Amino acid sequence: MPLINIKITNDGVTKEQKQQLIEGATQLVVDVLNKNPATTMVIIDEVDTDNWGIGARQVTELRKESSS
Repeated sequence: MPLINIKITNDGVTKEQKQQLIEGATQLVVDVLNKNPATTMVIIDEVDTDNWGIGARQVTELRKESSS
């Protein structure tokens, strides 16, 4: 029973995009590992950009800088 955990920032990902991620990740496990899609679980965690850091900086701040 594979468990796939996808972590994304919570900035505007649509329900349809999440469904595509679930379908695509499931299909990848089927294709690569020959696993049963009926027993493959996918969890999408949406993380606030204040709680996500890259290079010792919050993503919120990095995005503010890149948009100015």
